[in-house]
Amino acid sequence: MNEVRAISIFVRTATLGNLRRAAVDQGISPQAASHAVMQLEKSLGVRLFHRTTRKLSLTEEGQRLLQSVEPALAVLTSALADARRAKEEIAGPLRISAPKALSRALWPSVLEFATLYPDVQLDVRFDDHFTDLVEERADVGLRGGSPPAGGAIARRLVPIQLIVCAAPAYVERHGAPRTVDELAAHRCTGYRRANTGKQAPWEFMMGDEIVYREIEASLCANDVDAETDTVLAGLAIGQLGSFSAVPAIRDGRLVPLLTKHLTQREAIYIHYRRRTEQPLRVRTFIDFMIEKLADNRDFYLTTAEVRGGGQVGR
Repeated sequence: MNEVRAISIFVRTATLGNLRRAAVDQGISPQAASHAVMQLEKSLGVRLFHRTTRKLSLTEEGQRLLQSVEPALAVLTSALADARRAKEEIAGPLRISAPKALSRALWPSVLEFATLYPDVQLDVRFDDHFTDLVEERADVGLRGGSPPAGGAIARRLVPIQLIVCAAPAYVERHGAPRTVDELAAHRCTGYRRANTGKQAPWEFMMGDEIVYREIEASLCANDVDAETDTVLAGLAIGQLGSFSAVPAIRDGRLVPLLTKHLTQREAIYIHYRRRTEQPLRVRTFIDFMIEKLADNRDFYLTTAEVRGGGQVGR
C-alpha cells in the first residue's frame, strides 16, 4: 500500500465529508478510494471513520490522525509544487564549476546571466582540479582540455590555442625569437599545473606532429592570470592560452611569435547531466553559455590572423 497516497485520500475524505467527492478530487474511482482508506485502517489497526448509509464521520482515532498529518501533508504538497515549478520558472540555486584558468574569460558571461535572471542564486566554484559533477553536486561544469569522462554530456565550445607571445616592449628590448630553439636565449614564463604540481612543457606544431619542449622559466606561477600579467608587463615571453592572449593580441598589447608552430589540441567544454532531469534554470544557463561562447572568435585567432602573425591582412 502507498501510505502517503492513502493518507492523502483519508485527509480529503475527512475534509469533504464524502468518500465519492474525495475520489473525484483525487482523480480516482470511489471503489479505489474506499479500498485505500480500508487498507490504511487495516495497516494502523484502528477504524478511522464511522460509516452509515447516510453519514461518514471521523472516529476519535481518525480525528487525532487528521490533526497530526494535515500539517505534514501541507508541507509535502508545497514541496512537490515547488519542484514542479522548477520546470517552469527560471529561479532557484545554480551551482557552477569551472577552472581558475578560465575565470577572466567566463566571468563577463556569468555576470550577464545574473543580470538577466536575478532570481537565480549563482554559486560559482573556480577550482583547477577536475570536478566530478555528481560528487561536487554541481549543476554545470566548464573546463578546458579534453572532453570530460564519467558519463557527463559534453559540448565543445571554442578551441584552445597555445600561443607564444610577448609584449611589444619586450620585443623592442630583446628582439623576437625566429625559431623554437632561440627561445633558450630569452626570459620565459612557466605554468605549474595545479593537479600535478609540475611545470607544463611548451608544445609546438612541427610538421604534422606536436613536439613538447621543457622551457626554462625565469618566472613560474600556478595561476594563468599571473603568468599572463607577467607577459603583459614585458618581463618575459610566454606560451599562453588563446582565451587569455587573444584580446591583448588584437588590441596590440601582445605580439604573437612563432605562429607557424601554434597548436590547437584542446578546447573549452561545457558539461552537464541529462537535460530532461534538469530544472529550467539549469537548461537556461546551458543554452545561454552555448550561445555566448560556441565558436566565439573573441577567444581564438582565426586562420587568417595566425598566418598574418595576429593581424588580418598583414
